[in-house]
Amino acid sequence: MLSPLARTELADELARAETDRVAVPPLVARYPGIDVVDAYEIQLLNIQRRLRAGSKVVGHKVGLSSKAMQQMMGVDEPDYGHLLAEMEVFEDVPVDTSRYLLPRVEVEVGFVLGKDLPGQDCTEADVLAATVAYAPAIELIDSRITDWQIGLADTISDNASSAGYVLGKQRVAPADIDITAIDAVLTRNGEVIAQGRSDAVLGDPVIAVAWLARKVATFGVRLRAGDIVLPGSCTRAIDARPGDDFHAEFTGLGTVDLQFR
Repeated sequence: MLSPLARTELADELARAETDRVAVPPLVARYPGIDVVDAYEIQLLNIQRRLRAGSKVVGHKVGLSSKAMQQMMGVDEPDYGHLLAEMEVFEDVPVDTSRYLLPRVEVEVGFVLGKDLPGQDCTEADVLAATVAYAPAIELIDSRITDWQIGLADTISDNASSAGYVLGKQRVAPADIDITAIDAVLTRNGEVIAQGRSDAVLGDPVIAVAWLARKVATFGVRLRAGDIVLPGSCTRAIDARPGDDFHAEFTGLGTVDLQFR
């Protein structure tokens, strides 16, 4: 484990990298002993910093929710990051690409919670009972680590590479759709660039949300009514460039758009 001072120094580095848009070298290369606990504590230091500055947590995201990504990272469970109010982007307002280092987009089925979730005993049934609606979503991810050369501790420390999110207008109740069988197609400038299905997320995105509720409970955090949860991507991540116009279509769920300038 790292010392408290080392954790604080690395959190400061990542905060400056995000503000100045100058990436830092991989943490795992400089601190071979860094572990998952260190990484989550570094993440939390920067979340607390932003809360003190007036931000608000509006939800969480799950990363590494596909078996392929877990195998690539050499882990056997997902990771998570925080969604903050200022991270919301909008379908009708183009995103300024220069705000980010190497932005990418991921297609996700968003969960909107209508009730608080239990903590360490949370089950998939609890998630379904608490979810008021699913929503079409695009997550905007970015890495404050040079050229996305990330190990597990890098991405966790960096708030699971979170940068932004947008929800489409449609809302569908869980009882009205099979969450494991939603096909998703992403186009960039009118060209199909990625396709996937919702069960790419651990076989069922509900499993990812239940895992998240149990995991954050170990850090004294609960998922609350009104929170947005992004459970993981249905497709591979796609680079976002100035001028790109993304459109994601989900069978039975609706659409969501995101433009970059």
